[in-house]
Amino acid sequence: MVVAGIVAAVIAVGGIALAVYVDNNRYGEERLIEKARAAGFDEKRIEIDGATVNFAEGPDNGPALLLIHGQSMQWEDYASVLPDLAASYHVFAIDCFGHGESAHDPARYTCAIQGQALVTFAREVIGGPYAVSGLSSGGIIAAWVAAHDVEHVTALVLEDPPLFHVTPDEMQKDPGCFVWLDGFTVIHGFLEQDETDDLAVYYAEHSYLFSQFGGLQPKIAEWTRSERAANPDGHLVLSWVPHDWVRGMYFYDDFDPRFSEAFYQGTWVSEDEQADMLESVACPTVYLKAETQYGKDGVLYAANSDEDAERVESLVRECETVRIASGHDIHYEHPAAFIEAVDRACERAGA
Repeated sequence: MVVAGIVAAVIAVGGIALAVYVDNNRYGEERLIEKARAAGFDEKRIEIDGATVNFAEGPDNGPALLLIHGQSMQWEDYASVLPDLAASYHVFAIDCFGHGESAHDPARYTCAIQGQALVTFAREVIGGPYAVSGLSSGGIIAAWVAAHDVEHVTALVLEDPPLFHVTPDEMQKDPGCFVWLDGFTVIHGFLEQDETDDLAVYYAEHSYLFSQFGGLQPKIAEWTRSERAANPDGHLVLSWVPHDWVRGMYFYDDFDPRFSEAFYQGTWVSEDEQADMLESVACPTVYLKAETQYGKDGVLYAANSDEDAERVESLVRECETVRIASGHDIHYEHPAAFIEAVDRACERAGA
């Protein structure tokens, strides 16, 4: 009887753990977004130069802060930090062109065009001084904004931007980098074919990341096909796969893959543009650099290399670098560290 009771208890605990695991995979992200909305964030739209810019605005509880998400994400990617940021800042989180509910127009898929739209957004919506933070390609846009709106940008947070590792030549330098293999070449392949019309399904079938999981890739692809067939208009969630593994696909239903094609073709930004904008940044800057790692095959598993990071540091006049053991999306994985970086940059600016 005692043994039977122990077995029953173990089965019950295992069942609860499995239920929690599945529930988090399916609804964890949604709950974060709900908390952000409950903290007072309202979604709004504005037309800038004939293009829709979608954004979320929080309550006015302090200095203005503009947040720019990374590629294939949207403003909701910041949900894990929005409630805490809203306690001290007046937060504006935008959808970049090609993402979310902002305009999907390939003619606007350059760093400079997006940056200029945000300078205009700041003038028309924020209407005063503001700090700016961006993740990944959003970090490069944030640097562009800081360089071209020096009068109003008070502080800058660069959250693991792929500076000097973002053009095709830079990304293919031996031994190559993860985002080229897992992102741009896969999405280019998707655009070049007509057999699969769902980017999430195509990515699951051809992902470099999932190919490293041995025989698990076909199963992930099968689950992705089933989920997309059942819920074609929703964000992608998979019950049996850890959410962090597939989080990069979560907003694929609102993402224009032609945005990635601009990176593949090398039209989004040039090496010279990157250097020029960094040299023009005048405000206090905190550079959050995720740890540099390499795969067994020598592929760079990071936004950029240590050498690239040193170049960033040499070009930005008031740069304070924080290196952190983290994946790429630092604000999601380490929200407290990200908020501390924002506070630090704003404190240095006297904001």
